[in-house]
Amino acid sequence: MERLHFYSKILLLVLSLLAAAEVVESAIGVNWGTIALHRLSPENVVDLLKDNKIEKVKLFDADPDSLKALMGSGIQVMVGIPNEMLALLSSSAPACDLWVAQNVSKYVVKGGVDIKYVAVGNEPFLTSYAGQFQSYVVPTMVNLQQSLAKANLGGTVKLVVPCNADAYVSNLPSQGAFRAELTQIMTQIASFLNSNGSPFIVNIYPFLSMYGNSDFPQDYAFFEGTTHPVVDGPNTYYNAFDGNFDTLVSALSKLGYPQMPIVIGEVGWPTDGASGANLTAARVFNQGLVKSVLSNKGTPLRPGVPPMDVYLFSLLDEGAKSTLPGNFERHWGIFSFDGQAKYRLNLGNGYLKNAKAVKYLPSRWCVANPNRDLSTVASHFKLACNYADCTTLSYGGSCNDIGEKGNISYAFNSYYQMQKQNPRSCEFDGLGMITMLDPSIGDCRFLVGVTDEKSLGFRCDSGWSVFLLVACCAFHVIFM
Repeated sequence: MERLHFYSKILLLVLSLLAAAEVVESAIGVNWGTIALHRLSPENVVDLLKDNKIEKVKLFDADPDSLKALMGSGIQVMVGIPNEMLALLSSSAPACDLWVAQNVSKYVVKGGVDIKYVAVGNEPFLTSYAGQFQSYVVPTMVNLQQSLAKANLGGTVKLVVPCNADAYVSNLPSQGAFRAELTQIMTQIASFLNSNGSPFIVNIYPFLSMYGNSDFPQDYAFFEGTTHPVVDGPNTYYNAFDGNFDTLVSALSKLGYPQMPIVIGEVGWPTDGASGANLTAARVFNQGLVKSVLSNKGTPLRPGVPPMDVYLFSLLDEGAKSTLPGNFERHWGIFSFDGQAKYRLNLGNGYLKNAKAVKYLPSRWCVANPNRDLSTVASHFKLACNYADCTTLSYGGSCNDIGEKGNISYAFNSYYQMQKQNPRSCEFDGLGMITMLDPSIGDCRFLVGVTDEKSLGFRCDSGWSVFLLVACCAFHVIFM
């Protein structure tokens, strides 16, 4: 009897150790977007990831330069297939074979790239797409899975579909369900993911919930507690992220997959370009998110089970992104475009470290000439902003209140730095002039360009590396 009791204890110990071994702690990764005309070299970006001990990165394509730089880094990678490629891949098995050969097999070699996931599209069910890509997703997944199997990668490289949170709807988390027109396809995708051991990937943005709804309780967007909790039966939600996450849990449960692993593909907070988009709010949100995830506390519907992984959006500012959703779109980075940390943020491995060996142009700026009549400046301002980024001048931006001459100087200087301080780029028919005195005003930082061939972009001379590169002008800038 004693011997039986002894063996029972040993068995319980072994089972507990096995259970503990299956617990995988959540990891904090980042999205590495490249929609910028001036950007750090891929090698510098990979060094930045390694210096900050970021071990997982999500790409939006399969850029060969980025993948070459990631070879031998040990960083786990998710490569992406743009939505525009889905039509071809869904109808052509040979095209899928070629894509896998060129973008996966080529790199998954000894000393190569640790490609863990292939993202089939990016938010292909977004309501604004009006079903444009919907019918291509599942056929593409089927074709790609066969191509991976042919390459002997079917069991190691997982297919996933990053979805926007608008794929499901509900007034309360427990009532979460996928949109009616997506029920059938989501059932197919969930079955596919489950069969292949892949997680469900969702992008959650409390900032956008707040930005698009003036009645949204601001404190509910953060992790610091709220005076407007959401009570859902026996569960109470104190932040939008947990509520949104559990809404997805409910939606998956209705399809028969209550335990399906969930990865957060994108989540973050912008630092400029809109009211509520600033350095303080971004730091508070992202630090609160990291703390919540790494605590492993989970959510009311999944206590003790946090998201499998979380990819912050994003690693770097992207100055050429479309501003159609809002001017904040160019300011999501936890680092400025040149790899300088925007604020103190601890991802669990210490505070962010800046990119190294970035070479800057001399400390000089182009500003509006105070001795000239600026009544004819409008066309020059528009020209400068058509090439350089002016989104920080828009309402809610960090340079919104610097006045008419300040706006002109900011636009002139952004263009001047983009042109590598070519003296002719500061002429503007005599309305511009070069100065050695930093014209930055308060929180509005005027940029200084870089000369490093591996890092093309701008910086703030006073130490804030801010903002951006090339794109459209914010035409609603108001001259004061």
